[in-house]
Amino acid sequence: MTVAEPGGLSSLELDRVRELAATFADPAAFRGWYETAVTQVFGYLVPRCGGDMLLAEELTQRTFIQAIDRRSTYEGRSSAITWLCTIARNKLVDHYREVDRMHRRHLQLVVREIPNVDGGVTSVDDREVILTALRGLPAMQRAAVVLRYVDGLSVRETAAALGRSESATESLLSRARDRLRESLGSVSDGR
Repeated sequence: MTVAEPGGLSSLELDRVRELAATFADPAAFRGWYETAVTQVFGYLVPRCGGDMLLAEELTQRTFIQAIDRRSTYEGRSSAITWLCTIARNKLVDHYREVDRMHRRHLQLVVREIPNVDGGVTSVDDREVILTALRGLPAMQRAAVVLRYVDGLSVRETAAALGRSESATESLLSRARDRLRESLGSVSDGR
Protein backbone atom coordinates (compact mmCIF):
# COMPACT_ATOMS: atom_id res chain seq x y z
CA MET A 1 0.00 0.00 0.00
CA THR A 2 1.29 3.43 -0.88
CA VAL A 3 0.96 6.33 1.49
CA ALA A 4 -0.53 9.57 0.21
CA GLU A 5 1.83 12.49 0.15
CA PRO A 6 0.70 16.02 0.92
CA GLY A 7 -1.30 17.16 -2.11
CA GLY A 8 -3.19 13.88 -2.42
CA LEU A 9 -0.73 11.88 -4.53
CA SER A 10 0.67 8.60 -3.28
CA SER A 11 4.42 8.13 -3.29
CA LEU A 12 4.09 5.87 -6.38
CA GLU A 13 2.03 8.49 -8.21
CA LEU A 14 4.47 11.21 -7.23
CA ASP A 15 7.38 9.09 -8.48
CA ARG A 16 5.60 8.55 -11.82
CA VAL A 17 4.92 12.28 -12.21
CA ARG A 18 8.55 13.13 -11.43
CA GLU A 19 9.84 10.45 -13.77
CA LEU A 20 7.72 11.68 -16.68
CA ALA A 21 8.67 15.32 -15.98
CA ALA A 22 12.35 14.34 -16.01
CA THR A 23 11.83 12.44 -19.28
CA PHE A 24 10.22 15.48 -20.89
CA ALA A 25 13.04 17.73 -19.63
CA ASP A 26 15.86 15.62 -21.14
CA PRO A 27 15.81 15.45 -24.99
CA ALA A 28 17.73 12.16 -25.12
CA ALA A 29 15.51 10.53 -22.49
CA PHE A 30 12.42 11.85 -24.25
CA ARG A 31 13.59 10.45 -27.59
CA GLY A 32 14.09 6.97 -26.10
CA TRP A 33 10.78 7.11 -24.24
CA TYR A 34 8.98 8.35 -27.35
CA GLU A 35 10.38 5.55 -29.55
CA THR A 36 9.04 2.96 -27.13
CA ALA A 37 5.75 4.74 -26.40
CA VAL A 38 4.88 5.55 -30.02
CA THR A 39 5.07 1.86 -30.94
CA GLN A 40 2.77 0.92 -28.08
CA VAL A 41 0.22 3.68 -28.77
CA PHE A 42 0.22 2.92 -32.51
CA GLY A 43 -0.20 -0.79 -31.72
CA TYR A 44 -3.12 0.07 -29.46
CA LEU A 45 -4.81 2.14 -32.18
CA VAL A 46 -4.34 0.00 -35.31
CA PRO A 47 -6.90 -2.70 -34.50
CA ARG A 48 -9.29 -0.10 -33.09
CA CYS A 49 -9.05 1.79 -36.40
CA GLY A 50 -10.03 -1.32 -38.33
CA GLY A 51 -6.47 -1.74 -39.59
CA ASP A 52 -6.47 1.74 -41.16
CA MET A 53 -2.78 2.51 -40.76
CA LEU A 54 -3.05 6.14 -41.89
CA LEU A 55 -5.80 6.85 -39.38
CA ALA A 56 -3.81 5.11 -36.63
CA GLU A 57 -0.75 7.22 -37.52
CA GLU A 58 -2.78 10.43 -37.47
CA LEU A 59 -4.37 9.60 -34.12
CA THR A 60 -1.01 8.58 -32.68
CA GLN A 61 0.39 11.95 -33.71
CA ARG A 62 -2.57 13.78 -32.15
CA THR A 63 -2.15 11.73 -28.99
CA PHE A 64 1.45 12.82 -28.53
CA ILE A 65 0.67 16.44 -29.35
CA GLN A 66 -1.98 16.48 -26.64
CA ALA A 67 0.26 14.60 -24.20
CA ILE A 68 3.03 17.14 -24.69
CA ASP A 69 0.63 20.09 -24.44
CA ARG A 70 -1.02 18.70 -21.31
CA ARG A 71 1.86 16.92 -19.62
CA SER A 72 1.29 19.00 -16.49
CA THR A 73 -2.09 17.25 -16.04
CA TYR A 74 -0.48 13.80 -15.67
CA GLU A 75 -1.20 12.68 -12.12
CA GLY A 76 0.69 9.39 -12.08
CA ARG A 77 -2.39 7.27 -11.30
CA SER A 78 -1.34 4.91 -14.06
CA SER A 79 1.78 4.34 -16.09
CA ALA A 80 2.60 6.98 -18.68
CA ILE A 81 1.81 4.46 -21.45
CA THR A 82 -1.65 3.80 -19.98
CA TRP A 83 -2.16 7.57 -19.78
CA LEU A 84 -1.17 7.87 -23.46
CA CYS A 85 -3.50 5.04 -24.45
CA THR A 86 -6.35 6.81 -22.64
CA ILE A 87 -5.60 9.95 -24.63
CA ALA A 88 -5.45 7.82 -27.81
CA ARG A 89 -8.81 6.22 -27.00
CA ASN A 90 -10.34 9.68 -26.54
CA LYS A 91 -8.86 10.83 -29.84
CA LEU A 92 -10.37 7.78 -31.55
CA VAL A 93 -13.79 8.48 -30.03
CA ASP A 94 -13.51 12.12 -31.15
CA HIS A 95 -12.65 10.92 -34.65
CA TYR A 96 -15.66 8.60 -34.87
CA ARG A 97 -17.95 11.32 -33.51
CA GLU A 98 -16.68 13.70 -36.18
CA VAL A 99 -17.16 11.07 -38.91
CA ASP A 100 -20.70 10.52 -37.67
CA ARG A 101 -21.41 14.29 -37.61
CA MET A 102 -20.08 14.66 -41.16
CA HIS A 103 -22.13 11.67 -42.29
CA ARG A 104 -25.32 13.11 -40.77
CA ARG A 105 -24.61 16.54 -42.30
CA HIS A 106 -24.08 14.95 -45.70
CA LEU A 107 -27.34 13.01 -45.45
CA GLN A 108 -29.18 16.17 -44.47
CA LEU A 109 -27.77 17.90 -47.53
CA VAL A 110 -28.83 14.95 -49.68
CA VAL A 111 -32.36 15.08 -48.33
CA ARG A 112 -32.55 18.82 -49.01
CA GLU A 113 -31.65 18.11 -52.63
CA ILE A 114 -34.64 15.78 -53.07
CA PRO A 115 -37.08 17.87 -55.06
CA ASN A 116 -40.60 18.69 -53.96
CA VAL A 117 -42.74 17.45 -56.82
CA ASP A 118 -46.39 16.48 -57.15
CA GLY A 119 -46.84 13.12 -55.52
CA GLY A 120 -43.28 13.32 -54.20
CA VAL A 121 -41.72 14.52 -51.01
CA THR A 122 -43.84 17.37 -49.69
CA SER A 123 -42.94 17.90 -46.06
CA VAL A 124 -40.12 18.01 -43.59
CA ASP A 125 -41.53 14.81 -42.06
CA ASP A 126 -41.30 13.05 -45.43
CA ARG A 127 -37.72 14.22 -45.80
CA GLU A 128 -36.89 12.88 -42.32
CA VAL A 129 -38.39 9.52 -43.27
CA ILE A 130 -36.22 9.43 -46.39
CA LEU A 131 -33.17 10.48 -44.38
CA THR A 132 -33.79 7.63 -41.95
CA ALA A 133 -34.24 5.19 -44.84
CA LEU A 134 -30.98 6.37 -46.44
CA ARG A 135 -29.14 5.92 -43.14
CA GLY A 136 -30.35 2.31 -43.09
CA LEU A 137 -28.64 1.48 -46.38
CA PRO A 138 -25.18 -0.03 -46.46
CA ALA A 139 -22.57 2.58 -47.38
CA MET A 140 -22.07 1.49 -51.01
CA GLN A 141 -25.82 1.32 -51.67
CA ARG A 142 -26.27 4.75 -50.11
CA ALA A 143 -23.42 6.15 -52.21
CA ALA A 144 -24.91 4.66 -55.39
CA VAL A 145 -28.36 6.13 -54.65
CA VAL A 146 -26.93 9.56 -53.89
CA LEU A 147 -24.74 9.62 -56.99
CA ARG A 148 -27.45 8.31 -59.30
CA TYR A 149 -30.58 10.03 -58.05
CA VAL A 150 -29.46 13.07 -56.10
CA ASP A 151 -26.39 14.07 -58.11
CA GLY A 152 -28.06 12.92 -61.33
CA LEU A 153 -25.17 10.84 -62.65
CA SER A 154 -25.83 8.17 -65.24
CA VAL A 155 -25.35 4.52 -64.29
CA ARG A 156 -22.07 4.57 -66.22
CA GLU A 157 -20.84 7.67 -64.33
CA THR A 158 -22.00 6.22 -61.02
CA ALA A 159 -20.16 2.98 -61.78
CA ALA A 160 -16.99 4.89 -62.61
CA ALA A 161 -17.24 6.94 -59.41
CA LEU A 162 -17.69 3.79 -57.33
CA GLY A 163 -15.01 1.82 -59.20
CA ARG A 164 -17.48 -0.90 -60.22
CA SER A 165 -18.81 -2.28 -63.47
CA GLU A 166 -22.10 -0.97 -64.83
CA SER A 167 -23.84 -4.28 -64.21
CA ALA A 168 -22.57 -4.40 -60.61
CA THR A 169 -23.75 -0.83 -60.12
CA GLU A 170 -27.19 -1.61 -61.58
CA SER A 171 -27.42 -4.55 -59.19
CA LEU A 172 -26.33 -2.33 -56.28
CA LEU A 173 -28.94 0.26 -57.22
CA SER A 174 -31.61 -2.40 -57.53
CA ARG A 175 -30.86 -3.75 -54.04
CA ALA A 176 -30.81 -0.20 -52.68
CA ARG A 177 -34.18 0.62 -54.25
CA ASP A 178 -35.65 -2.61 -52.84
CA ARG A 179 -34.37 -1.78 -49.35
CA LEU A 180 -35.65 1.78 -49.62
CA ARG A 181 -39.09 0.58 -50.76
CA GLU A 182 -39.16 -1.90 -47.91
CA SER A 183 -38.07 0.72 -45.38
CA LEU A 184 -40.41 3.41 -46.69
CA GLY A 185 -43.25 0.90 -47.05
CA SER A 186 -42.93 -0.16 -43.42
CA VAL A 187 -43.16 3.49 -42.38
CA SER A 188 -46.28 4.13 -44.48
CA ASP A 189 -47.87 0.90 -43.20
CA GLY A 190 -47.26 2.09 -39.64
CA ARG A 191 -44.82 -0.71 -38.85
